[in-house]
Amino acid sequence: SCYREAQLFVEKFEGALGKGKGKKFYAYKVMMTKKWMKFQRDFENFKTACIPWEMKIKEIESHFGSSVASYFIFLRWMYGINMILFGLTFGLVMVPEALMGKPYGSLPRKTVPRAEEATAMNFATLWDFSGFAQYSVLFYGYYNNQRTIGWLKFRMPLSYFLVGVGTIGYSFMIVIRTMARNANEEGGGDDTSFNFSWKMFTSWDYLIGNPETADNKFASITTSFKEAIVEEQESRKEENIHLTRFLRVLANFLALCTLAGSGYLIFFVVRRSQKFALEGLENYGWWERNEVNMVMSLLGMFCPTLFDVISSLENYHPRIALRWQLGRIFALFLGNLYTFIIALMDEINLKARYLLPFIIFNMQLGKDEDFQQLEEEKIVKYNMTIWEASLYNGTIPENSTAPPIQVDPADVPRGPCWETMVGQEFVRLTVSDTMTTYITILIGDFLRAVFVRFFNYCWCWDLEYGFPSYSEFDISGNVLGLIFNQGMIWMGSFYAPCLPAINVFRLHTSMYLQCWAVMCCNVPQERVFKASRSNNFYMAMLLFILFLSTLPAVYTIVSIPPSFDCGPFSGKTRMFEVISETLEHDFPSWFGKVFGYASNPGLILPFILLMVLSIYYLNATSKSYKEANLELKKKLQSVRNR
Repeated sequence: SCYREAQLFVEKFEGALGKGKGKKFYAYKVMMTKKWMKFQRDFENFKTACIPWEMKIKEIESHFGSSVASYFIFLRWMYGINMILFGLTFGLVMVPEALMGKPYGSLPRKTVPRAEEATAMNFATLWDFSGFAQYSVLFYGYYNNQRTIGWLKFRMPLSYFLVGVGTIGYSFMIVIRTMARNANEEGGGDDTSFNFSWKMFTSWDYLIGNPETADNKFASITTSFKEAIVEEQESRKEENIHLTRFLRVLANFLALCTLAGSGYLIFFVVRRSQKFALEGLENYGWWERNEVNMVMSLLGMFCPTLFDVISSLENYHPRIALRWQLGRIFALFLGNLYTFIIALMDEINLKARYLLPFIIFNMQLGKDEDFQQLEEEKIVKYNMTIWEASLYNGTIPENSTAPPIQVDPADVPRGPCWETMVGQEFVRLTVSDTMTTYITILIGDFLRAVFVRFFNYCWCWDLEYGFPSYSEFDISGNVLGLIFNQGMIWMGSFYAPCLPAINVFRLHTSMYLQCWAVMCCNVPQERVFKASRSNNFYMAMLLFILFLSTLPAVYTIVSIPPSFDCGPFSGKTRMFEVISETLEHDFPSWFGKVFGYASNPGLILPFILLMVLSIYYLNATSKSYKEANLELKKKLQSVRNR
């Protein structure tokens, strides 16, 4: 065996041991191997540098811990999702309509009414997404109901419907896939054996040559020690169980009171807004017109701070406290969002802006003032018929071959377009929420930090360690703000195709603004903790809000008739009829029959039941595998310790 090992050694290093060409070839091979290794290392660094904002997130993680970094990783992931949604809506809906559809001014739905032309380009009107912004590709009502447009015969109604459904389906798929990948990466648990020894002797990277990178690595190791110390302290902590239970019950009671007060305030404001709508919004100022949006934004700004104060009574582990905080803010935002949706549905049913004279007339006759949409559209259609008759001196010509009267589209009366109204409300809410977030960062973080920094030397007490001190980064509020903003995008993009583009801009600017604010204006938390499984917890909440966001959109697609004179589905009793229309005109008859059989509830319900049983089986199997892995890990540790 010694002879064989010596022979292998000679064969391996024959060039170095010999002379002449063999030695030169060996030196060349060694040089190329080193260069190849260096190239691989540089290429890995290049790939890391190509990941958007990777170095910024690493720098934040080194100073503020993995919990704060998990928020920015989540924000970057959300940015990627919205880029895909923006590509779908922009490439398959907005661009085809702008290039191949009928131009502005050709139809009443594509023209600003004559009464609004004077103010259509005012900044206040455009900021409110009315005027020319309302009658553009930004909103649902601008799109025509022609089956095909342009020389490509592009099927716009079908594309609009499939893009709306496809964005929801893609979002479900990518969220579930990401949750599964995170679960696989987490494995069977953390190995905390000899944790401090491993961190002490194996944390440093000896290939670091950049002083700035070395400083970040030093800060990262220090932060990881703080996280490990907090975990060890929490595992050994002893507490008065009765006092702790009392304080936690008190904290939950205060949180419920806050949620109830928030719900009542929104209910009160929504009732006021409906009253303003009945009396005419043009008679009120800016605050009355935007009261619902502003109150929701202010509640989202101040209630998380109040919940943070309440959570100090509970004395939970920082990770558990974060989840309780997220749950409370989740309940707050969810109540706000669904109250907002109910208000929109109520406003759609009232249609007070268009039908106030008819409501007053029917109230005088003793009739119910809540009209159904079909009856309202009949009234509008009747008024349009009277208007058309007035063009012919009070009579409608019986001869259909008579030349039509040319009327400017701006003068043609039009019915209510509730889809555009819903889209406008979601866009306004998104913009107001974005502005509130930016103002909060500038005032609550930047100006506060400037005040503490420059007035600390001439104040009566230490401003840095007393009140107001430097602010900490609010993980729970920012995460829930991202999630519910994305819920509004999913819910409103069917009525406002511009929403994904607005959200991409918001997320892009938020990444830079919040990274700057964290590094310049915030200080690390007093108890830095490890963000174990935080990303999957964020994904679970995102999946839940995605499910809740699809319910109103599905309800309107299936149950509410579309507006009769605006949007790609005008003229149909339900929006989904565009599918049956396409199957009837563009596919063979047998394909339509197969699709009809496949969409039968008698087949769909058993298929859904089979999917639920399969998911339950796979979940139970994965849990058993995880338990087996943990048991095997314990056995290996016991064998190692013998």
